[in-house]
Amino acid sequence: MHCYFHLVHTHERILDETGIEVSDLEAAHYQAIKAIQELRAEGEADEVDWRGWHLEVTDASGKVLLSIPLDMSQH
Repeated sequence: MHCYFHLVHTHERILDETGIEVSDLEAAHYQAIKAIQELRAEGEADEVDWRGWHLEVTDASGKVLLSIPLDMSQH
């Protein structure tokens, strides 16, 4: 299944136009967590305020399969 990983805030969306192929929803969840960890590693944690942001995993039709709040997974 092809999944897209969008960063979403109340009035802002950063869209993943490429996406990746995953075997199932569990693999998509793993990739989402990995993407969040990479986002945190790219910048200093203190510089970026992720409150209110979510990483939405969608299928090719745009249906949201997962939504992970970025401010909840800062550990």
